[in-house]
Amino acid sequence: MTDSEHGGERDVAGPVSTAIEPSAPEEFGLVQGFWGDGKGKTTAALGMAFRAAGHGYRVHVLQFMKGGADSVEDIRGEYNAIDAMPGISYENTGHYGWHGFMDGSEDDEHAAQAAGGLARTREILAGCEAADLTAPLALDGDPTDGVHMLVLDEVCYAANRGLLDVDEVVALVEDRPDDLELVLTGGHERPDWLDGVADLVTNVRKERHPIEAGQRARKGTEF
Repeated sequence: MTDSEHGGERDVAGPVSTAIEPSAPEEFGLVQGFWGDGKGKTTAALGMAFRAAGHGYRVHVLQFMKGGADSVEDIRGEYNAIDAMPGISYENTGHYGWHGFMDGSEDDEHAAQAAGGLARTREILAGCEAADLTAPLALDGDPTDGVHMLVLDEVCYAANRGLLDVDEVVALVEDRPDDLELVLTGGHERPDWLDGVADLVTNVRKERHPIEAGQRARKGTEF
């Protein structure tokens, strides 16, 4: 490409992508938590999940409270993106509505769904315990066959709302396999219970949000 300003040739080619092949992380095994009243907790976790999958690591996203509301469609953009990307998978244990939002959803249904999500997490962790997480894993394998990174989306929200027993969540984190990278997100209230178990805690803090001006969730940004 000719640079008209400098009258010379400039190579504008950047780094090139490579085919994604099964690989294994060298330094996984930490616990990360994202909480706060700002937008971006799930977004940050998903960005990291895609980054890990791009290196050929096996990643699974388990969503606890992503039931949505009347402004959010059932099919979120990340579901289509995940389906198109090797090495990363997802499942949603939530249902319509948000606990405590007086939106017509039943609190006991939220509690049952959250409990189901925790039970499913235990199944996946058992599979990780049996797997060799220092070795490559099949990119299309079932998450119960082991994953290198597990994202528990909105689990902090469920715990803070009393839908899950905090002690059970803490025990689950403490008993995780050594080489599993575990990511927990959710909640506006600080999850103090993460202090003793998390290596990284990020407060996603709001300074301004368009919802305060009546803006509803937008396709492509919030879902």
